[in-house]
Amino acid sequence: MTAGPWTGRVIRPGTGPVGQGREPPPPYGRSHPRKDEAPVHELAITQSVVDSVCERAEGRPVRTVRVRVGVLTAVVPDSMRFCFGLVTEGTAAEGAELEIEQPPGAGRCRTCAVEFTLTDLILLCPCGSADVEITSGQELQIVSMRVG
Repeated sequence: MTAGPWTGRVIRPGTGPVGQGREPPPPYGRSHPRKDEAPVHELAITQSVVDSVCERAEGRPVRTVRVRVGVLTAVVPDSMRFCFGLVTEGTAAEGAELEIEQPPGAGRCRTCAVEFTLTDLILLCPCGSADVEITSGQELQIVSMRVG
């Protein structure tokens, strides 16, 4: 038993909404969705891409959408493809192919001027400096689309 944070009352395990036969909430920070769920981050980004593409298509059917998504954007390409299939249903982009270019991350050290590859957002130069400028890998843009 523990004391409640605001009231000082005692909370007994197995009481309250979760303890009354309801399923507990999903854990925070789950790194990936279940098979039947869309990833939230990629879903919002993909919805914006599809909205922009459909607006530019002006009612013409969209066949292909090419996007550039840098590796440092934290967008998972497979999740974006999954979301693309969901959000294009009933739009001019339904059935379109999504092509994803993934430029690698790159940085330049402001201390020693060395340019190097970044595989994640841990910004450390091989010399040990953390004074790093990201020069590539944060792109998130629609490159082209094919209609007709």
